[in-house]
Amino acid sequence: MHSSDVYASSPAMHGNALTALACGRAQTGPSGQRIAEALRLLSSTVDVQRRLVRAGDTVYQTGQRFSHLYILNSGIFKLLSLSSDGREQVAGLKFRGDWMGFAGIAKGHYVCDAVAMDTGEVWAVRYDTLLAACARQPELMMLLHEAMSAEIVRERETMLSVCTLPADARVADFISYWADSLASRGLRTDQITLCMTRAEIGNYLGLTLETVSRALSKLVRERLISFEQKGRRDISIPDMGLLRSYAQRGQTAAGHTLQ
Repeated sequence: MHSSDVYASSPAMHGNALTALACGRAQTGPSGQRIAEALRLLSSTVDVQRRLVRAGDTVYQTGQRFSHLYILNSGIFKLLSLSSDGREQVAGLKFRGDWMGFAGIAKGHYVCDAVAMDTGEVWAVRYDTLLAACARQPELMMLLHEAMSAEIVRERETMLSVCTLPADARVADFISYWADSLASRGLRTDQITLCMTRAEIGNYLGLTLETVSRALSKLVRERLISFEQKGRRDISIPDMGLLRSYAQRGQTAAGHTLQ
């Protein structure tokens, strides 16, 4: 479906309404404040189209002609690509304040599917409109460059984790990343809900479903996490510092092995 069929146009003159949406969830700390400021700047500078999404909704698909960049006002997305043999691969995760669609700039078309994992709101901005606004507003250009840089850094960190960490440390690092992403957006981290199946987690981390299950069981035995009664995706984290340390010890061990 074309973006014009599913998005409601929101001119920049309606920025106050969009700003209210951007600040709708509590933000704490400098990272959360930075996200709120970025959304405020975007909504007051360019025309945005906003769309409410539910789990399973697709914002753009592989091969679709590139025209827009997208930024999440709320919710969590996964990026799916197809391997050469036709298998789906979870290529990335996106949280509030993250951008989607950068690869389309170089390719001229989107290189993955962007799929919502829960209820949220995504903003669409025409790329040509954004470029024109950046020429008038240097702060907006800085915002765009920061978003691109953050994506490069995250992809590098993910690659290092997949290539170097043992399975249990890789899963611990993944849970830490998920919790830290929520924390930087002002949300609780002592209890989180992973919007992914174990098979999807394994797909993202380069592990089998069975290996993910064993790694989670080990983290439970180490009392680094526990599962809530209501569901196997609801995880309690008694001490985030201990979970991070566990993942970091895996990184240190991997570093010694490579030497």
